[in-house]
Amino acid sequence: MTDQVNYFEIGTSDPTAARAFYGETFGWRFGPDAPGDYRMIDGAGNGGGLWDSTSAGGETWAIFYVEVEDIHAKLAQATANGADTVFPLVDNGTILFTHLRDPLGNRFGLWQRKAQA
Repeated sequence: MTDQVNYFEIGTSDPTAARAFYGETFGWRFGPDAPGDYRMIDGAGNGGGLWDSTSAGGETWAIFYVEVEDIHAKLAQATANGADTVFPLVDNGTILFTHLRDPLGNRFGLWQRKAQA
C-alpha cells in the first residue's frame, strides 16, 4: 500500500551515542553496518534505521517516511504544495528516496521501491 507512513529514520553524526541512548531507553538492537553507514533498528530490515549522517553533511534528524508509488510525481506534487527539498533524490539500487521540508518546517521523507530483477 502506498502513501502510507511505514518507516522512520534517525540521522546523527554520533551513531555510537545514538545507539547507546535508544538502546538503553527502548531496548532497541541495531543490525550490522550496511552500505552508507546505515544500521537497521532491531536488525529486522523494516520499521526503522539509524544513519551516520557524517557523509551527508552531519545534520541530525528524526523523520518519518511515506512510501509512494511514483516518487517523481509525488515530489512534484509536494513541491507544488510548498515543500522544499532538503536531501536530493537518491537511488541506492534498491529504493529511491528523498527528504523534504513541509511549509511549516517539518522534515519528512518519501521513498519508492524499485522493481527487482
